[in-house]
Amino acid sequence: MSELRTLGWREWIGFPDIGIAQIKAKVDTGARTSCLHAFKVEPFEHEGASWVSFDIHPSQTDGTEVIQCKAPVLEQRVVRDSGGHEELRYVIETTMTIGDHEQTAEVTLTDRDTMKFRVLLGRTAIQGTFTVDPARSYLVGKRRKKQFAKT
Repeated sequence: MSELRTLGWREWIGFPDIGIAQIKAKVDTGARTSCLHAFKVEPFEHEGASWVSFDIHPSQTDGTEVIQCKAPVLEQRVVRDSGGHEELRYVIETTMTIGDHEQTAEVTLTDRDTMKFRVLLGRTAIQGTFTVDPARSYLVGKRRKKQFAKT
């Protein structure tokens, strides 16, 4: 078994399949599934498969920048937030990059416009690969000058 890499409580991660080169994420071991900020979430059919289009504000301080994304829908799932509220969310499966590590991850879509972090990185996305040092930040990568780029 390989040695686990250490993440800080917040990290810069990417979702290249949906055009997000880098976005700040809070590592949340209390959350089972990762979630991504999304608004204008619209389901549609593409070649007989269920897809979803959505927009995101990638920066927690800039509500004017928007990235438009599209992804196949894995499923819809009821998710309970930390306040105990349940919400039916779309779940996508997409490539996620953390530093030089790349993997596929399930991500739910929800409006996080009022939240400080646009992404919560849940425990299923990091189990078996990473451990978390809650006293440190940005252990696997620094913010790049061109933070967000549509690919």
